[in-house]
Amino acid sequence: MSSKKNQSSGFGWSQGIYTLQPHVQIPDGTYEEEHARQGFFGRTSHLYHRHPPTGWLRIEGPLKPRAYSATQLEGQAYAQPKIFLKNGDVQLGVAKFSRDLDGFIRNADGDEVRFVHEGSGCLETDYGDLDYRKGDYLVIPRGTTYRFVTKNSNVHLVIESDSEMTLPDRGMLGRHAQFDPMVMRVPQLPQQERKSGANSAGEYELRIKREGEWTQVFYPWNPMNAAGWKGDLAPWALHVDDIRPIVSPRFHLPPSVHTTFLGRNFVVCTFLPRPLESEPGAMKVPFYHRNIDFDEVIFYHAGNFFSREGISAGAVTWHPQGIHHGPHPNAAKNAADKTTTEEIAVMVDTFNPLRATAAAESVEYSEYAMSWRLDQKR
Repeated sequence: MSSKKNQSSGFGWSQGIYTLQPHVQIPDGTYEEEHARQGFFGRTSHLYHRHPPTGWLRIEGPLKPRAYSATQLEGQAYAQPKIFLKNGDVQLGVAKFSRDLDGFIRNADGDEVRFVHEGSGCLETDYGDLDYRKGDYLVIPRGTTYRFVTKNSNVHLVIESDSEMTLPDRGMLGRHAQFDPMVMRVPQLPQQERKSGANSAGEYELRIKREGEWTQVFYPWNPMNAAGWKGDLAPWALHVDDIRPIVSPRFHLPPSVHTTFLGRNFVVCTFLPRPLESEPGAMKVPFYHRNIDFDEVIFYHAGNFFSREGISAGAVTWHPQGIHHGPHPNAAKNAADKTTTEEIAVMVDTFNPLRATAAAESVEYSEYAMSWRLDQKR
């Protein structure tokens, strides 16, 4: 075991028992916590606790970790999401619909990133048609006209951003890390002008959302009637099967390495099946941390969520800034003999605190915060 007592590490300060390499060979009888600024990129210290930071007796106040059965929320008109968490930068919701839209939508409030949790169909847009299926991200820029044509019932996690959604800089990994831009699918224009989507009066209704209110515009023709287009702005799709996660066999990487999209004051990350750390003594599960600069939200899509028990597909967890979370008490034991993860999940980290809506409260798991004490003794 690599540990020192009352010696300088050569960088910053140190006292007591610790390991020189974080997340590797944790001293026996201790629980490692990362206390960091700017996510996992700023000044950082690692504390080695005698007791698990989530071993609380109870929590009173607004920072209680929460979980929601998000896909139990009711569907809304126009394939729009029922919002469960929001702040001034981003809104998170679930959209549910099972038939073709009987009109056309234009969101003037923000970009949309839709993760297809269930269902398939065709996203018709100004730029053409884009087929999608379960496991796709659909990126719809602000102001795009669109219409969903479904093949079955759809359930989408919807991330509505007040800012433009972009891709992260891959730095030393290069621009092809995680996925080559060539796997991003853009719409294909139909060969002939579309005639579908009219209402019973033969009119084509375009619904425009601005500041949460709707304006209806009626046309004698389909409003999506481009004969061609060029440029570098368009809707696009990315399937999780085309994302190659960044992995390390010797060191548990922070979740920021899995960033898929950037918005102003928030990031969207994708957790996918990947090899686990194989070096003896290296952590295989997320380390304790207290999210000093970010709220953390995870939507669980599919697989076995080894980092904690008691979470099912379609659930959402929310850990506000300032309160501890990390591996579920049984996570390390459950992961000890595993060589790969089997989970697919979407994480949204927000710089500004989120607020839960009344809709979220209607589908909350009330005892979630206390589940972190499972099998723990005082």
